[in-house]
Amino acid sequence: MFPLFWFWAPQFRFPLGGDVAQDIEPRLDAFFNAIPARAGNGRIEGQAFRVASYGHQLGVLSDLLLDLLQRQPELLPADSAPLKELRRIHAEIARLKADEHTHDLQRTLDAVRAIRERGGALALQLERGLAAQPSGGAA
Repeated sequence: MFPLFWFWAPQFRFPLGGDVAQDIEPRLDAFFNAIPARAGNGRIEGQAFRVASYGHQLGVLSDLLLDLLQRQPELLPADSAPLKELRRIHAEIARLKADEHTHDLQRTLDAVRAIRERGGALALQLERGLAAQPSGGAA
């Protein structure tokens, strides 16, 4: 059976105008393969990135440097511009992380509250799951 007014809604198929399938998985291969040979090996960079992201690597180095300079302040003057900038960046990133964790906590609390308000089997399952978790510090 034809839909009502089918003759007013023609479908045209132009060359290469068929259905489209698109893979939206993020692919970083192009980035790592674009690393010039003199700068490093793209495959090794990709594997290193899977071990620890660049942000994590920089965070570890920043923490190490700031800790070292706190223990041995004679290595660099306290009014050094690069040191001030590193401390500013470090503090800003710590603030961003704290804000994101606060938002995560609030979303979790809202979800738990909503499940408890709805009640039923899901709320019972939630309470059992929470009771089974050890209380105290982070895992």
